Amino acid sequence: MEITNTPRTPTGLRGWTLRDNDINRYRLDDLSIGARATNRIHTGNGRDTRTDVFQDRRDYVWDNRLHTATLRDDRSRTVDTETWGRRC
Repeated sequence: MEITNTPRTPTGLRGWTLRDNDINRYRLDDLSIGARATNRIHTGNGRDTRTDVFQDRRDYVWDNRLHTATLRDDRSRTVDTETWGRRC
């Protein structure tokens, strides 16, 4: 999953969440996105970098089935959603 910050100023995402349409939720604490930059959120295992963050889950969350990702700010307001895939 990619999150892009389009303004000319960095954005801190403390308290923000990324959810799918199942029961999976990931808090984006300690994540900051630079001005006009993109960060990738991976569900698998890995080592966090400035631009890539790993949820360290054993099973992957995102697949080709009908799925919706919802990004919410620290007040639970929906910032963006993205839907993709097909019904099985």
